[in-house]
Amino acid sequence: MKRKIALLLISVFCLATVFAGCSGNDSSESASSGSETQSEQPAEREEVSLEDGTYTADFNTDSGMFHVNEACDGKGTLTVKDGEMTIHVSLVSKNIVNLYPGLAEDAQKEGAELLQPTTDTVTYSDGISEEVYGFDIPVPALDEEFDLALIGTKGAWYDHKVSVSNPEKAEE
Repeated sequence: MKRKIALLLISVFCLATVFAGCSGNDSSESASSGSETQSEQPAEREEVSLEDGTYTADFNTDSGMFHVNEACDGKGTLTVKDGEMTIHVSLVSKNIVNLYPGLAEDAQKEGAELLQPTTDTVTYSDGISEEVYGFDIPVPALDEEFDLALIGTKGAWYDHKVSVSNPEKAEE
């Protein structure tokens, strides 16, 4: 009797799996997933055709300790020249002394070209101004994470993932 119940349960499970698999692969879902892929491709082409100029853009990081200064609303200034993109971001302090486009391991190798800070003045909503470090960071692509290593005043390197998104033409 137990064997019959077990076989019956296995049969029901197999049938349910087959029906679930079939319903997940219907042609309307395949068509919609195909159109999603197609709709993503034009966005990539749009990035490539971003015309030379200045934009504001979101600078996203994987860290609460490493981010754009609050006075900048999470945004930086994206510059496009001859198809190359660079974003300038003002950080929260002068505690991050260098950045490296890549991994911390590579940043420590002889000959690694570190990004040098600029001194930026930010003004908060209450009117108080402060000097912080800013960096010009090369952007390989929009809407895609890339590696960015940093070293702070304590001399330790850290790996981070960052991305740049939502460019909007800056008013001239």
